[in-house]
Amino acid sequence: MRQKREITGVWAKLFPQFSGSSATLQGRVKEMMVHSILMGLVPAGAKVPASRTLALALGISRNTVSLALQVLVDKGFLIANARSGLVVNGDILLGQSNQAAPAASAETDLLWKERFVSRLATQRNIVKPANWQDYPYPFVYGQFDSTLMPLRDWRACAHQALSAPAVKKWAQDHIDRDSEALLDQIQHRLLPARGIIAKREEILITAGAQMACYLLANVLIDRETVVGIEDPGYTDARNNFLLRSNRVKALPIDADGLIASRAMGQCAYVYLTPSHQCPTTVTMSLKRRQEILELAGRRDVVLFEDDHESELNFSGRALPALKSLDADGRVIYLGSLSKTLAHGLRIGYIVAPAELILELRALRRLIMRHGSTDNAHTASLFIAQGHHDAFIRKLNLTYRERRQLLDKAFARHLPQFSITPSQGGSGAWVKGPDGLNTALLAERCAARGVLIEPGDIFFRKSSVLTQACFRLGYSAIHASAIEAGVQELANACKEISN
Repeated sequence: MRQKREITGVWAKLFPQFSGSSATLQGRVKEMMVHSILMGLVPAGAKVPASRTLALALGISRNTVSLALQVLVDKGFLIANARSGLVVNGDILLGQSNQAAPAASAETDLLWKERFVSRLATQRNIVKPANWQDYPYPFVYGQFDSTLMPLRDWRACAHQALSAPAVKKWAQDHIDRDSEALLDQIQHRLLPARGIIAKREEILITAGAQMACYLLANVLIDRETVVGIEDPGYTDARNNFLLRSNRVKALPIDADGLIASRAMGQCAYVYLTPSHQCPTTVTMSLKRRQEILELAGRRDVVLFEDDHESELNFSGRALPALKSLDADGRVIYLGSLSKTLAHGLRIGYIVAPAELILELRALRRLIMRHGSTDNAHTASLFIAQGHHDAFIRKLNLTYRERRQLLDKAFARHLPQFSITPSQGGSGAWVKGPDGLNTALLAERCAARGVLIEPGDIFFRKSSVLTQACFRLGYSAIHASAIEAGVQELANACKEISN
């Protein structure tokens, strides 16, 4: 009896810790019990309290507890004994080590820093708080608003992906091959929408555009390779190129995006974001695209086109991808589903000549063989059944509304700030008054529940001018919170100017 009371007490204390781990109460009960058994908090052979007693201790229904207990019996964690009731099955622990782990603070003679051949942890990176959803005004770029996701449609596709024929296709080890179903949708639906025709052997699926940059840098770039990137530009792409080359050039941009400059013509490779420049959001004009291609052809420059948020276009008509205008085969195309479907999916792709794809595939195999094929199969169904196109239309309407509200709020509360005009995307680039320190502003804003992203990180070199810029994302903040959020931002500005 005493043992049962002790177990009841253990589970009553543990249960609140599993408040966000499962979508259902029954799931939480099962997780909590499995954890306590495998971690040795409840000993093998211990008698489990009656479902009524446990339900009272946990503050939930007896039926929920009974169903959870039955599942654990079916899975072998508990044994139903005719005389003793339910007891913890000791055999479930077979194969697990019972040797205590060494203390976390154990001394070591290994000087790890002297063994490093790189210092990646010292690179400048974009930092976002993990608990951004706890803030009332999260102007955080690249995050996800779960209220917009068509969960019913995604759930239906996920259910179809779990049918026996589908599982037979995606659950096998693909070695270095990609999901045929997703490749089919990329080749015949996504790429033609951007004016691109590609063969199957010219496409490689990646874990987002960032992985694509890593693969390209390691296959094509060495220490003496001159690589150009927009300034300001995508920080993670720049860091990938800096990992390989000592000659990374910061290339100037203007209201039309990357400038077809003399500096660009001196590069072997140039990374650019023509659809929505990262981070300023400007869209490269058709005339500028043609100038870029003409210069690249004349100076033998290969272009890495990151088609950043191309689907998110307020006018409904996106300009053709740079690759669709390329007659020389010198544009390598980087696409992504993460920015539209869900950022956590990490699904992207590269379109390039087959011989380059073959080499990139070999490098990817050393890292991860291939991406998650169950997610890939679900995504392919989501696209094939029209859900993706419908979702993009919804996002464009929603983001256009949020951008308009943001512009109006700045005109009302912060007229001394300038927002770069944009034809789409999910973020805004803001330039504050000269002398503004947006790092300090971000700290004061966070204290008021507002999250912004200082823009200095996007520039190769820091200066007084770069420190006055910041980025605001509106993919994760509801329209109803934008006005109040900008007002709090204005209050924070007054606070640091006093």
